[in-house]
Amino acid sequence: MDVIRTAGLTVLVALTVGATVARPVAQVGSPAQLPRYPLASTALLIVDPYNDFLSEGGKAWPATKPTATTQGLLEHMQQALSAARAANLKVFIVPHRRYRPGDWEGARFLPYRQTLQGIQKSQLFAFGSWGGEFRAEFAPKPGDVVASEHWISSGFANTDLDMQLKQHGIDHVVLMGMRANTCIESTLREGVELGYHATVLSDAVAAFNPTELKASLEVNYPIYAHALLTTERFTTALAESK
Repeated sequence: MDVIRTAGLTVLVALTVGATVARPVAQVGSPAQLPRYPLASTALLIVDPYNDFLSEGGKAWPATKPTATTQGLLEHMQQALSAARAANLKVFIVPHRRYRPGDWEGARFLPYRQTLQGIQKSQLFAFGSWGGEFRAEFAPKPGDVVASEHWISSGFANTDLDMQLKQHGIDHVVLMGMRANTCIESTLREGVELGYHATVLSDAVAAFNPTELKASLEVNYPIYAHALLTTERFTTALAESK
């Protein structure tokens, strides 16, 4: 799915969405030009690339796998990352809080309608565990920036992400990773509130079920994102921005 917002006009591409994944099939109106990215001030944000989300054997992989498979999630994330590195974009990893003993004890309000017992039992992304490590393909390389961990959904809330982006002169952000309707969407919304130009890669995100994914791709992303592009269209945009 491609959505490009220019001069106050939102152009929607791929109006038909299957049961599990959006596919670019049609374009309404005159062809939309791809964004021109200022490469020196554009960053790729990889959100929550943990083994628990993205790897066979991960705690959340059974929930992630169906939409990750239909989306071609891992392949598209790798494609986007390779294109970003080839274009010398700054790469940021935007990680979720890794579970540590004592987390959320005494908290008045728990996230995602969870119980403390459930959080302690699942220990998602547990610190020091394989599941709490970044999947190897998306581990940071020298020069990449790993933001401080967000506790719930937004990569900006109670973290240093905004400061790190500003310190590196970034004003355009491109989001991919997990989870489409929580951390990707919350980071997108807050990034726009903070004044960033925001792109989401529509086939480089996944969710826990098709309904969550469809709601993000069809309803919420087109409202907030300045551009909603397939990975292929994004790589083309980068090439044309050089």
